[in-house]
Amino acid sequence: MIAALLTEHGKPPEPAAYELAAPAPGQCRVRVAAAPIVPLDLLCASGTSYFGPPALPYVPGVSGVGVRDDGTRVWFSTGAGMRPGDGSLAEAAVAEETVPLPAGVPDAVAAALGLSAIAAWMALTWKGQLRPGERVLVLGAGGTVGQVAVQAAVALGAGTVVAASRRETHRKRALDRGATATVDLSVPSGSSGPAGGGPAGDGPAGTGPSQVDTLVDRLRAAAGGPVDLVVDPVGGAASTAALLVLGDGGRLVHLGGAGGPTATFSSAALRSGSHSILGYTNNSLTREQRAQALTRVLELAAADRCDVTHETVGLTEVADAWTRAGAAPEGRLVVVP
Repeated sequence: MIAALLTEHGKPPEPAAYELAAPAPGQCRVRVAAAPIVPLDLLCASGTSYFGPPALPYVPGVSGVGVRDDGTRVWFSTGAGMRPGDGSLAEAAVAEETVPLPAGVPDAVAAALGLSAIAAWMALTWKGQLRPGERVLVLGAGGTVGQVAVQAAVALGAGTVVAASRRETHRKRALDRGATATVDLSVPSGSSGPAGGGPAGDGPAGTGPSQVDTLVDRLRAAAGGPVDLVVDPVGGAASTAALLVLGDGGRLVHLGGAGGPTATFSSAALRSGSHSILGYTNNSLTREQRAQALTRVLELAAADRCDVTHETVGLTEVADAWTRAGAAPEGRLVVVP
């Protein structure tokens, strides 16, 4: 088969002929129809993740969509980069777990949703314990997790959904998909403080006190009152500001650091409001939880109630797509063999 083969940590994989290993007990072979390049793929392939550097050569790709040997169309996951074995960026793959896909969801859409859909749904429901009518703030609303979180919060009956993003196109898209209001995470002209945040991510481009204060005012005004739940794949100054707009008993679910690796919080605000700061990772879920979460989001997608921006590229273009994926593209890049 042809696969995207990684031969050096930190370098893009290249298409090459490769032999697929036989499935182990509990695994199955899948003919790949679409596979996304996700941040976890880039992190593992860099050799700097907390899983340790993966043995080379290997085929990256932690998830995808395809057809099992029994003819069932499925979303599937692999342990590529986290455990020995190859991934989904290939014509065929060995899957560790599979979830049957509902009719009406195109392969590329299901692949683009994937693990990000699971994270967004479970951050809202399992960790965040969202209740109907509550105010929800989604940081990084232009990213795939953020896009799903906005639409899922609307579907779950949130009373107010505020979408925060640096890009105007992202904010407009969030309004089109049901957000109540939006907030620009960019640093206002003339504000002071040291530059920080991610170079091209969806977090605020500064971390000084004035930026945080201004962002708190923006978030509070957009929400129309204290926020009950924050979905935070951003970190940095955005997290710091979001904590200050939480209402009594408010929860912040943190699941990424696109805007900065650290955030600060006010001890007095945290204690006086009985706030909760909750860390989240898909790895803490059972297979059943992951399958149920993905199925719920795919059902929304089949009903035209959830979609994410994405672009398909051929397997022969994987090296260029890999480089673009690391530079914060407008949408998720999905490789189609």
